[in-house]
Amino acid sequence: MSVTDVLLPARVSFCPLVDLDTGSVIAVETHPGTAGATPPPLRPSRELDPATGPQARVDPAEDDVRRALRAARATTEAGTQLPLQLLLRTETLAQGQVPLTMLHQGLLDTGRRPQEVLVCMTGGFAPAQRPVVSAALLGLRRAGYLIGFAGFGTVHSPLDLLVDGAPYLVKLDPELARHAVSDPRKSTLVEALVGVAHRLGTHVLAPGVATEDQLVHLRALGVRMMQGPLLAGDDWRPGMRVTVPVLVERAGPSAASHRDQDLGRRVSEFTMPAVTMELTATADQVLNALNDTPGATSVVLVDEQQRPRFTVDRTRFLLRISGAYGHALHAHKPASRLADAPRLVPKTVPAIAALRAAGKESERVYDDLVVIDEIGRCLGIVRVGDLIRSLSP
Repeated sequence: MSVTDVLLPARVSFCPLVDLDTGSVIAVETHPGTAGATPPPLRPSRELDPATGPQARVDPAEDDVRRALRAARATTEAGTQLPLQLLLRTETLAQGQVPLTMLHQGLLDTGRRPQEVLVCMTGGFAPAQRPVVSAALLGLRRAGYLIGFAGFGTVHSPLDLLVDGAPYLVKLDPELARHAVSDPRKSTLVEALVGVAHRLGTHVLAPGVATEDQLVHLRALGVRMMQGPLLAGDDWRPGMRVTVPVLVERAGPSAASHRDQDLGRRVSEFTMPAVTMELTATADQVLNALNDTPGATSVVLVDEQQRPRFTVDRTRFLLRISGAYGHALHAHKPASRLADAPRLVPKTVPAIAALRAAGKESERVYDDLVVIDEIGRCLGIVRVGDLIRSLSP
């Protein structure tokens, strides 16, 4: 059976990743056949195998990949261009190249490019598995995938994996995040983890946020991305709005400590997943992508090597396409006709340097910056407004 020959379950739940600074959805986590933000425990299923009989078991790693691909297919069926967060168990990564090849091919079959997918590793691992897990993470990064670590702060994995794994995002353990508001010691631990992650240019995500007190407290500790029932209910679907009840400024001693680090922060800390499309995308396809992704401020047009060639600024594009005869003139022609050259910044550039570079072009000063890796592939975008807010005294 093909890796994409998977039936969708009757019930699918979607959980948005929300950027509190803008109140927008930056990615979606999909759970086929489940409700809530945590996938069910993996249980190897039985299949009838003519060679080995009815007692044969499907490889747990294959089951894990199939579950991830069901999530990807469900997201595609929802008709959204939002980047996708997939959960993949550490045991699957430890199986080496075979399950990762299956995942990669299956995602390509769903139309998802690597830079549009955040592969979030869940669970810990034994020290003896460190080399193969590190090699798997390196392989995913080289293929262009964003990397995430889930359960951060409680799973059995070494802290220095943050250096070797170079994740885009770390996802706090839900219980640790929930109790941080009422337990000073756990709050201190969360603040320390956030500080380490920020210094390494990594985002922090708090899942399961259910109350305003939790949101306010975690935001004050420096957590910028959140998930949970407070922001979106079980009936949320891509394209629907999310509820951000309180947008708070960081306050207190912890805020001061974060602001003291601002001048040394890298642009990678502010990088958001980009909405990307092929160079051949038409203006009508870009219009549909922007309509499906209200929080997107731009679309990046990439070549076959995932290198950015053009950026479509949302405001200018909509003005031209909605003007007199705009849709008739442009809809079925390449969107690149209405695009601009991308403003590229390497991921290692200091944020203050990126802000200065943005200010050199007065006509496009607020256009998104496109962050690239060492070989010029698109890693995401940075909103100039985020840089201004974060670097202002």
